[in-house]
Amino acid sequence: MGERALADYDMSYGLRYACLRYFNAAGADPAGEIGEHRAVETHLLPLLLDAVLGTRPPLTVFGTDYPTTDGTAVRDYVHVSDLAAAHVAALRHLLGGGHSIRLNLGTGRGHSVREVMGCAERITGRPVPHRFAPRREGDPPKLVADPSRSLALLRLDLRHFRTLEEIVASAWEWHRRKQHGMAA
Repeated sequence: MGERALADYDMSYGLRYACLRYFNAAGADPAGEIGEHRAVETHLLPLLLDAVLGTRPPLTVFGTDYPTTDGTAVRDYVHVSDLAAAHVAALRHLLGGGHSIRLNLGTGRGHSVREVMGCAERITGRPVPHRFAPRREGDPPKLVADPSRSLALLRLDLRHFRTLEEIVASAWEWHRRKQHGMAA
C-alpha cells in the first residue's frame, strides 16, 4: 500500500522515491556500538547469539524437513552496513535525476538455519543451545533475493558485501559487549 501511495505521488506531483525491500538485515556496526536487540525478538541471529550467551532460552529451529540441502529453511542475510551503503546509492540515484525505484536488497546467496548455527559456533567457539520444532505454517523453504537489478541500478558490487562470517562476527561482538554493559 505504501509503495502504491508513493507511485501515486510520483505520478501526481513528481515526488521521486526509492523503496528498498530488505531481505534479512543482520549484523552490527563495525565499531560494535549499535546492534540488534528487542524485548520480543523474532530474528534468527540475535536469538541464536543470546542463546549462546545464556540470556535467552535455547534457539528453536522450526522445521528440519524442508526440501533444502540440510532440511532447514534458507534465507538471504545482508549486513546492516551494506544496507546503509545501498541507501546512500539510492539517494545518489535520485539526486542525480534518476527515476523512482523499487528494489530488493539482498546478496542472492542463501544460508540455512543450520549453516548459520555452524558459522556462529565457529566464531563464538561455543555450541548453540537449540531444540527442533515442527515447521511454522506459511514459512517458505527458501527465500533469497535476486539482487541483479539493485546491483546494476545502484552500481553496487556484491564482492564488497559482507559474508555470513562477517555478519555473524559483527553481531557476536555487539552481543558480547551488550552482555558486559559496554554496548550503547
